[in-house]
Amino acid sequence: MAGLSFEGVSKVFPDGTHAVDHLDLEVGDGELMILVGPSGSGKSTALRMLAGLEEATEGTIRIGGRVVNDIAPKDRDIAMVFQSYALYPHMDVARNMGFALRMQRVDKASIGERVGAAARRLGLSDLVERRPRALSGGQRQRVAVGRAIVREPQAFLMDEPLSNLDAKLRVEMRAYLARLRQELGTTTVYVTHDQIEAMTMGERVAVMNDGHLEQVDHPQALYDHPANLFVAGFIGSPPMNFVRARVDGPDLVIGRQRLPLPIDVPDGVREHEGEIVVGVRPEAIAAVPDGVPEPHALEAPVLLVESLGSDLLVHTELDAPAVLTRDQLEVAREVGGDSEADLARARFTARLTPDVRVAPGERIRLRVDVDRLHYFDPDSTLALT
Repeated sequence: MAGLSFEGVSKVFPDGTHAVDHLDLEVGDGELMILVGPSGSGKSTALRMLAGLEEATEGTIRIGGRVVNDIAPKDRDIAMVFQSYALYPHMDVARNMGFALRMQRVDKASIGERVGAAARRLGLSDLVERRPRALSGGQRQRVAVGRAIVREPQAFLMDEPLSNLDAKLRVEMRAYLARLRQELGTTTVYVTHDQIEAMTMGERVAVMNDGHLEQVDHPQALYDHPANLFVAGFIGSPPMNFVRARVDGPDLVIGRQRLPLPIDVPDGVREHEGEIVVGVRPEAIAAVPDGVPEPHALEAPVLLVESLGSDLLVHTELDAPAVLTRDQLEVAREVGGDSEADLARARFTARLTPDVRVAPGERIRLRVDVDRLHYFDPDSTLALT
């Protein structure tokens, strides 16, 4: 095993595209690090530079303390699992898993022993004579992982290995991979665009956007203390609600409505001049029954109701200016209304209990847990503390 590091690493393609910009990231020995971000964020390019499949424009890449910038991929002592599995269709499972060892001229007995051990660990012992076309998607994915395991590398690199699986199998396989990684204890860098995958699997998660590392921390810390608007909007499903507001004495003014601020509101919020961006997660909102007084409630018209069985997602609209990330802009258009006037109003999603009875076109009162509000500077997009 070995630690990995990026030190001021950048990648600029010949057409001038800055895929990765001065990336600084340390991955501890034996750690599972998740690189997450939307398409085009630079996460896969970073992984490919670590593997040696892309050359870094500048900066230093280390594996186990050794600078590997000028070392060929085959000599970096890493194993990569690709999105497409990349299995040889004319070889059976055993030959696919042992192919890299044969290329390294490992003796036949050792290959058989290592392939057999990996097959047992992955539940593939009964499938070793089958070819890829006779396997399910999940089985092919396990074969690809097994091919990496038998090499006993210093590190595993995984590039969206579950993205070709259906939703149910993806849930099963991510739990399987996380458990397997714990058993092996091998340093792993795992790339995904799925923030739920990132939150459930990673010991630490590095959030990337437009080639920049936005924040790296433990999953719960990213959820509870996002460093900026992008991380706040990307981490969490459904995403955090954002609305423009202003502080007026003890109150937060949102459109024509007011919310009393908590006593321990950060100094940076009370001292901030002009508008601020306020964020609240859907699970920090509850429905207020008719006739019940509640000072921390906002009233809003209902646009859409989605029943998830265990939860009810109620999409509403506030008469206050919206702050939309790229992902939320797409969601807002799906919910309804794509004119500039529609999108200028803040969409407000609440995760409520399934016993709430509400329909589109009605108005609902929503209690906001003001102790769980997040505050951001609208210009810098950084969290106010």
